Amino acid sequence: MTLQTEPHLLVTQPYLPFSIWYRTRSHCKRDEPAFMNSCAVAISNSTFSFISGFAVFATLGHLALLEGHDSVSKLEYSSFELVFGSWPVALGTVTGGEHFVRLFFVMLFFLGIDSAFSFMEAFLTVLHDSKLNLDRKWASIGLAVSAFLFSLLYASDAGLIFLDTIDYYINFVMLFVGFLKCFTVGWMYKIEEQIKSLGAQIVLTYIATTYLSIIFACCLWFGLGGVSSGFVGLALSYGVGMGFVRHLLARKKQANPAQTLKGMYYDLMLKNVMDLRSDLSEVVGYIPSIWCLLIKHFIPPVLLILFFLGANATITDDAGNTVKEFGHYGNYATKPYQVLGISAVVFAGFFFASSLVFPRLYDALHKKEESIVEIEIIKNEHKSTETQAKDYRDVQDKAEGHLA
Repeated sequence: MTLQTEPHLLVTQPYLPFSIWYRTRSHCKRDEPAFMNSCAVAISNSTFSFISGFAVFATLGHLALLEGHDSVSKLEYSSFELVFGSWPVALGTVTGGEHFVRLFFVMLFFLGIDSAFSFMEAFLTVLHDSKLNLDRKWASIGLAVSAFLFSLLYASDAGLIFLDTIDYYINFVMLFVGFLKCFTVGWMYKIEEQIKSLGAQIVLTYIATTYLSIIFACCLWFGLGGVSSGFVGLALSYGVGMGFVRHLLARKKQANPAQTLKGMYYDLMLKNVMDLRSDLSEVVGYIPSIWCLLIKHFIPPVLLILFFLGANATITDDAGNTVKEFGHYGNYATKPYQVLGISAVVFAGFFFASSLVFPRLYDALHKKEESIVEIEIIKNEHKSTETQAKDYRDVQDKAEGHLA
């Protein structure tokens, strides 16, 4: 397993439960410290993964020793076999091992039940909080029955192959979704104000310069050229683009001498995310400034590069030929395995494209609008009872004035 063959493992594990985190967050108080909670979740997840790595590779080392191999790479365990294959075999070698194997699969069963609850809650929270306002009981029944019918695919003789294939292709969806989330937060927030202040040509040219230069570099890295040519292409394309942006900013300054180049660069590169940080901090507390740089200038390009890296990964097929792993994953048959996996990626792309073409198509899934009174009461949950009562009367007066 290398970065070239499994790049998605670097980032998609944190993104896998993103909807579950949203569901859990929706039940927290409005002013919960987001930064501290994020650190706790990220550190816990990474620590668990780190410890699990020791456990898995220690088990593989034991099996390699038993089979007379000098390296775990000679073992024929990969993907789900790292758990479902290696652990039962290793536990079976100890005294009373069959009982540990039984307990191991009981643990996996309960973990599956726990995961099912979490994934269902993620869907139910969205449906319940949306404008659809579906009854939670009937929504739960409908979702459980639908999930059961879809899961029958994985209960067949080829279930593990289907699961392995879908798991591989869904990583591209996670990278894509992660990129869109960070791009939306880092680049789209208050873009209207940016355009009003600097002009659409400057703002759009800066966005195009940033991402087209990365795409051009990826084409050189993973296609036409090599690593060195990719970095040269990135530097040249980004330099040319930013030179043009500099030219546009100079023209803007000539038209409005009151503006400074330093101020315009700040407005273009950081102001919107710094404003977002300030707006969020009023509710969820401290957020470090480095978050602004990461969410706008670091994480989106990294996710985009990893997407291209995964799409460019190669494997050796059964005939000994080197082929792209995308479309030939695991050397499984094209139909139905590869087609089903690629369909998952296309399905996600369809949702994105359809929302661009028909922006109001998913309006029903928007969160229900809360009244002014409800919002203010939520914001003041932590205050004393006497203060809340006074604020409630004040907010009622404000709401009545607003309605009038």
